[in-house]
Amino acid sequence: MSLRNPPSFQHLAIESLLSNQALAIAALEDLPLLLFPSLFVEVYARAHTEVLKALVQAWPFHCLPLGDLEESPDLETFKAVLDGLNLLLAKKECPSRWKLQVLSLRKEHPNIWTWGYPPMARISSPDILTDKPTESHCSGMTKEQPLMITMDLTIKDGTQDALQAHLLHWARERRERVQLCSRKLQIWSDSISEIQKALHVVRLDSIQELVVSEFWNRETMKIFAPYLSQMKNLHLLKLSKMRADFYTASQKNSWYSWKIGAHLGQLQHLRELHVHEVLFLYGKLPAILRSLRPLKALSLSACALQDDDLRCLSQAPCTRQLQHLQLTSLFMDNSSPESLRDLLEHVASTLETLALEDCAFTDAHLSAILPGLSQCSQLRVFSVYGNHISMAALYNLLSLTARLGHLSRGLYPAPLESYRPQEWGLGNIDPERLALVLANLGQVLRDLGPTQRVQICTDFCHHQNKCQFYSLGPDGSWVLTEEGLPSLSALSV
Repeated sequence: MSLRNPPSFQHLAIESLLSNQALAIAALEDLPLLLFPSLFVEVYARAHTEVLKALVQAWPFHCLPLGDLEESPDLETFKAVLDGLNLLLAKKECPSRWKLQVLSLRKEHPNIWTWGYPPMARISSPDILTDKPTESHCSGMTKEQPLMITMDLTIKDGTQDALQAHLLHWARERRERVQLCSRKLQIWSDSISEIQKALHVVRLDSIQELVVSEFWNRETMKIFAPYLSQMKNLHLLKLSKMRADFYTASQKNSWYSWKIGAHLGQLQHLRELHVHEVLFLYGKLPAILRSLRPLKALSLSACALQDDDLRCLSQAPCTRQLQHLQLTSLFMDNSSPESLRDLLEHVASTLETLALEDCAFTDAHLSAILPGLSQCSQLRVFSVYGNHISMAALYNLLSLTARLGHLSRGLYPAPLESYRPQEWGLGNIDPERLALVLANLGQVLRDLGPTQRVQICTDFCHHQNKCQFYSLGPDGSWVLTEEGLPSLSALSV
């Protein structure tokens, strides 16, 4: 006799129903709500396309979370789902149980298919739109309440993802009755025609995160900028690897910053701005920052900046409530540190994450900002690796951060005494010198008794996205690990 658990009555009922597809389709109108999620998973796994089409039409809940299935839909299965929606959209009268309002292709509800009926019934329209659909006597898709499809989209060069390409084409042909919403949109393409094709389909005020990289020029910006100002619910913007027209006058290149600033100023909900390797900012950062609402997070990396740009950081109203600030590879060795000190003083009551990484700081720079840093009472994470400071400066820094009660993690550079004489740089660590430095640091930390996790960076590479850290273990010994370069989001967790 088998010791395995016998199949449940529900499983047997589904098996019996699927043994005859015509019977299964006919039975959907009277199928108990409890069985719909389990039946859908089984039909989906077996690729019974005709039953799948009928299930979509009869789906009794507001949201069909297709993206939360264990396996992502292949193109043929996805086409069957869309065929079911086509039949649903073509009906002139509302079926008695027609409730489907949202087809979700995002992973928003982990494990919901295993939880069954009650969680399915509780899912409603995602809260991503400025204008809510109005109620109507029919709970289905009317002109006032179109079918909403949610999916994170990526526009890139080369062959597009087949499922995404098919969805964009399908939604474009049904624009009157279908709204395609994308909480996160990534653009990795230099084809403005492909970008426009996608943006004409997507409901722009559904976009909360926008990542744009590697395609900007003056003509692209001119065409794209009006779309940007329509993304009314944008919370996070990442701009990276954008170059100016090097062979034109600097005043012409200032047009980039002016154009971005003019449109970003219309975004009431923008709270995070991340800018990486954007080369048209030189002296033009104020044109962007002066128009922004107060930011929660700001990161600038590998950008050419002038003193006026850094001074603007401390003066712009949008930086006065920062919680997370990251400045990386800005080469501030010839810049005045007073602006940064002033900024730290302004945000001392709100700042939780501060990263000043690979900025060519010297002992003098560090000494100048210590008074501002000492006031950052809410600081939880502090990163200053990649800078040229001495053991004495590092000791002063550790003495200060040990008094910051909320600080839980600190990333510091190996001091100059760790390197071969006159050979500061990656790969030039002297093992014997480093061993002596770490021994001294271990004693310093035992004397200070900080609550933070202290990590000493001896090597980092932005191109390979890796860092080598020495971390002090519970037994007082130093452990070497290789980790990915910490981004602002990783630091602020």
